[in-house]
Amino acid sequence: MSQLDTQAQSADPWVSPAPTTVAAKPAREKRRLGDLVVVGLLSAGLASGGTYAVTRTSAGTPATATPVSQNAPVAPAQAPVIQADGTAPNWTATAKAVSPSVVAIKVTSAQAEGEGSGVIIDKAGHILTNNHVATGAGSGAQISVTLDDGRTYAATVAGTDPSTDLAVLTLTNPPTDLTPILFGDSDALSVGDPVMAVGNPLGLAGTVTTGIVSALNRPVSTGSSQGARGQTAADTVVTNAIQTSAAINPGNSGGALVTSDGRLVGINSSIASLGSTGSQSGNIGIGFAIPANEAKTIADQLIATGSAQHAYLGVSSADGTVTDGSSQRAAAVLKSVSPGTPAAAAGLRSGDAVVAMDGERVDSSLALVAAIREQAVGTKVTLTIVRDGARQDVAVTLTSRPAG
Repeated sequence: MSQLDTQAQSADPWVSPAPTTVAAKPAREKRRLGDLVVVGLLSAGLASGGTYAVTRTSAGTPATATPVSQNAPVAPAQAPVIQADGTAPNWTATAKAVSPSVVAIKVTSAQAEGEGSGVIIDKAGHILTNNHVATGAGSGAQISVTLDDGRTYAATVAGTDPSTDLAVLTLTNPPTDLTPILFGDSDALSVGDPVMAVGNPLGLAGTVTTGIVSALNRPVSTGSSQGARGQTAADTVVTNAIQTSAAINPGNSGGALVTSDGRLVGINSSIASLGSTGSQSGNIGIGFAIPANEAKTIADQLIATGSAQHAYLGVSSADGTVTDGSSQRAAAVLKSVSPGTPAAAAGLRSGDAVVAMDGERVDSSLALVAAIREQAVGTKVTLTIVRDGARQDVAVTLTSRPAG
């Protein structure tokens, strides 16, 4: 059974007021920072590990992106790259524009050493990465961040959110010429869209790989070696992930998944493996990224307060099947509804089978958890349930997960 207590999402994207456009034309292993297991059809490992990387110099500087006030009007931002032919992207232009916004992160403590990737998100020196990268070496670790041009800076942890596997670092005395990434809209992605992964896999600096969006809303659960990442059982990572065929390997964790026009649509976080032995594997063409809309929401909260709120439904559920018309359908079957929760207020009952949320299919308990977790506190969602053989829609307003 799964307790559905999940996370928040903010509405305002970061934009670039005056981006530079690029016209398209024809480490060594020390100790791995923990292995993960996907609960469901796949087993997955963190796309980081004990690899070291040195960044390369980029021959070009794209536009910067700056955060905007939540009350300020937001105009659509011009993309860092203007592709002449969207059906045949010039990935050289994309890599040139995005690489200065992606960094290598090295963590060192008496217990472990390791490396991952990160993304510059503002001029103040905030770096968005995975929680398992930021905290994987344990308490008291020293953190250094190497920019694309080879400059290295010390960093501290601004905030962590173990349940989404996201963290924000702050550079110590950051330079004035940082190149923040431009956030895109991950909700606008479609299966088949071309994407590029940028990071530092296996100690190979400034690596870019390309592929497509293989699937959306893929429920992925990761969680082992929880203590090393500050997790508790309630913090098990469940993501409504972007699945991609772009090659992702250990060391890519926290790096950027971008569209061909250079917009950030995901934070690379985990990779599939063929077994559950606990050892990390290399790329097999199935990687997962945390959607950028979710990542930005968490980053905003971590920068502001050091922690994040999460949306909450208030039920436990299990995988099951239900008769839906003349067919059988997989569903998340509610096992219990806690009193005084959004689920109880909406009239949900034990035995209800959730088959969709806001029109998106829900076919497992994990899928329901993932769908709730990407919502904002206070969001009103519509759950489609099957009760006594009949479908009905139930409106639920999600609240903040209670402490404990």
